[in-house]
Amino acid sequence: MMTKNLCGLHKVGMILVWIGAFNWGLVGAFNFNLVDAILGSVPTVERIVYVLVGLSALAMLACRSCKACNR
Repeated sequence: MMTKNLCGLHKVGMILVWIGAFNWGLVGAFNFNLVDAILGSVPTVERIVYVLVGLSALAMLACRSCKACNR
């Protein structure tokens, strides 16, 4: 998917999805959770990041029906 054709919401979503994928790769390969390492002292913010990553994945699934992205 080309990022130049995406609306602003989907660009942010793609960045968050990449962050989530990178974090899960680190967890799987090295048992190291980067989000926890950075935000572990603030569990509420850490949880918000995880929710935003999940919502971003759903937004990316809906990207094909976004009128702003498919001009």
